[in-house]
Amino acid sequence: MHSKHPVNIEALLTHIPLFEGLGPEEITRMAHSTREIHASKGDILFHKNDPCNGFHLLVYGQIKLAFTSQQGNEKVVQIVQQGQSFGEAIMFMEKAYIVFAQALTDSLLLHVSKQAVFAELERDPRLCRKMLASMAIRLHTLMNDVESYSLHSGKERIIGYLLRELAEEDQNGTDVAVTLPTNKGVIASRLNLTQEHFSRILHELTELGLIVVEGRKIHIPSVANLRKHEG
Repeated sequence: MHSKHPVNIEALLTHIPLFEGLGPEEITRMAHSTREIHASKGDILFHKNDPCNGFHLLVYGQIKLAFTSQQGNEKVVQIVQQGQSFGEAIMFMEKAYIVFAQALTDSLLLHVSKQAVFAELERDPRLCRKMLASMAIRLHTLMNDVESYSLHSGKERIIGYLLRELAEEDQNGTDVAVTLPTNKGVIASRLNLTQEHFSRILHELTELGLIVVEGRKIHIPSVANLRKHEG
């Protein structure tokens, strides 16, 4: 477990998109119903079918949201990065979790109580609009994922992923690099590919001279050339 550093919960809560409309008093009330969770690499935060009593904000680290198929295969739904929140939709549905959450690295999270969120909604119905907008963005992202899995080849999915991971200033650059945020198996599952298929495509792209793989670091000699193969 981590050594605990003091965390300014109120300051962190102000950065959550759902809470953009809240004033200092409301944020203070929310902070009183928020707790820190220190997770070591490999820790399970919650299992599928556990009750959902609020939502999480990832302060630092990396969290995997996934489920296991009846055949025993794991499907990664999302790799949560620093500053992202998750679990809001299930909280509003008042259902049990439909995925499990596991720390991919040592992580610090905040857990915001469902009761506190619902109490603020009672006080200020305008907050509903903010929260609906935030979840609509998530839904849009999910629909884009479904479209990608359905219409794009594995190669197109991987190229699209690498281009999205590029820093803004590298979007049309040469001799740039992307560092994969986690191991290739997790990313392959996120892109709806087997690890073998993922590795095979990376090899193909290497043979074409479009990328150079160095562990988790993917060098891209020419972004423009890679983009031409996106489809």
